[in-house]
Amino acid sequence: MNSPMHVEKAGTPGGEARIHWHPAPRPRLVLALGHGAGGGIEARDLTALAAALPEAGVSVALVEQPWRVAGRKVAPAPRTLDEAWCALWPALAAPGLPVVAGGRSAGARVACRTAAGLGAHGVLALSFPLHPPGRPERSRAEELVSAGVPTLVVQGARDPFGRPEEFPSRVELVPVPGGDHGFAVPKRSEVGQEEALAVITDAARSWLAGL
Repeated sequence: MNSPMHVEKAGTPGGEARIHWHPAPRPRLVLALGHGAGGGIEARDLTALAAALPEAGVSVALVEQPWRVAGRKVAPAPRTLDEAWCALWPALAAPGLPVVAGGRSAGARVACRTAAGLGAHGVLALSFPLHPPGRPERSRAEELVSAGVPTLVVQGARDPFGRPEEFPSRVELVPVPGGDHGFAVPKRSEVGQEEALAVITDAARSWLAGL
């Protein structure tokens, strides 16, 4: 039986952040996940991972950036997001376990940019925004491949911010059939919504087990 979820407050230069801990009964590592610029930790992929991974020995920490905690609707500049993430990292590392950084969309970018400097053991990039929709020439591939640690990308097959086939071949990637940027799948998709989420949680569980 999993330990109860609890919330920890963490101070950052941009204000108070919140860490929603989903502890594993016998943890071997921590997976810290940040949210995107258009939503919070209630995203379907983040909640699915928080529900599924503790039984596999992974304590999941869903991180609310200060701008969300303060109720603002627009995310600040990338540097501000990075500063907050770095400031709360000691709280994520406090259990004394290896910490894998990650997140969805903008949160994945934060994890990639800061992983090496923080000593993260890997990066789990969900819905990595490879480029703005319709602007493939504005690629952020370098940000992804320069993370400096083992990295797994989980990407929806219909993601307008970058379909799986657009990523560099050297990137380890798991496609989610029918998934859009939020991993929502059409009603007539080849897989249902629960199956799509299972692709995400199974991929993460397997990859983390190999770290």
